[in-house]
Amino acid sequence: MTAEEIAKLPYRRNVGVMLVNAAGHAFVGQRIDSETPAWQMPQGGIDKGEDPREAALRELEEETGVSRDLVTVEAETPDWIAYDLPHEIVPRIWKGRYKGQEQKWFLLRFHGTDDQVRLDADDHQEFSEWCWLPPKDVVAQIVPFKRPVYERVIDIFREYL
Repeated sequence: MTAEEIAKLPYRRNVGVMLVNAAGHAFVGQRIDSETPAWQMPQGGIDKGEDPREAALRELEEETGVSRDLVTVEAETPDWIAYDLPHEIVPRIWKGRYKGQEQKWFLLRFHGTDDQVRLDADDHQEFSEWCWLPPKDVVAQIVPFKRPVYERVIDIFREYL
């Protein structure tokens, strides 16, 4: 695909979840489909007719096994935050229909214990491993093209962290 063709593509609507524990550290997972370091917070698409907050709670449970009764929604980003995929990835992801994603992010406080995190809770496991990181250390672990989104999300949620 040419740069001009990619520029004309829409963004895919998506939700992101910043799950933080009692210490204020954020959940990050290593993508199972990547041979190189590709850490991220839980995120995923919004089903047709689904409210973004509901999508965030569903995605959290699918990707981490953490059910809605173990979290409190503390905040959400006021706007959608977009990012572009690197051009070489666009034709391979989502059948080349999107140039990137625009995301609504939610800050969720985790009230459970680490043994309640189950990466194999869903048939389509997203992460191979996970850890809690202080927010100041999260951005450096994220794939470069998503770092501006993570910087903005952490800045927006800073008062809650």
